[in-house]
Amino acid sequence: MTVAVLIITHDNVGSSLFEAATNALGCCPIMFEIISVSRYCQPEQVLSQARQYAANTINEGSSVLVLTDMYGSTPSNIACALLDNTHVHVVTGVNLPMLIRVLNYSYLSLQELVEKALSGGTDGIFDCQQYEFDIR
Repeated sequence: MTVAVLIITHDNVGSSLFEAATNALGCCPIMFEIISVSRYCQPEQVLSQARQYAANTINEGSSVLVLTDMYGSTPSNIACALLDNTHVHVVTGVNLPMLIRVLNYSYLSLQELVEKALSGGTDGIFDCQQYEFDIR
């Protein structure tokens, strides 16, 4: 079963991350959808849009990996409302290393891709004070 990605974030966070990741990689090897949640949105309408995307994707034979920004926020709460389906998995804290890892391993199963997302997100965080850099 293939996996599609749905990003649900505040404003243009998801679009910006997607643009940066696809610019770095040169392509997008996976089915992808981005839902932006504004301050003035109606959460029920956004949830309806997300449910429709998930249902259509699952009906086409794919699972859905939902990436969202901050746990407990409106985008995260909308994403977590999709968890009533066994073909949907939600990961919060989306960042560029996480997204690039997901795109690089797009052929993996849903559970394997979740593991790659988590490792990309956490392994991509460094305290730069601990390293020496030489810019030439």
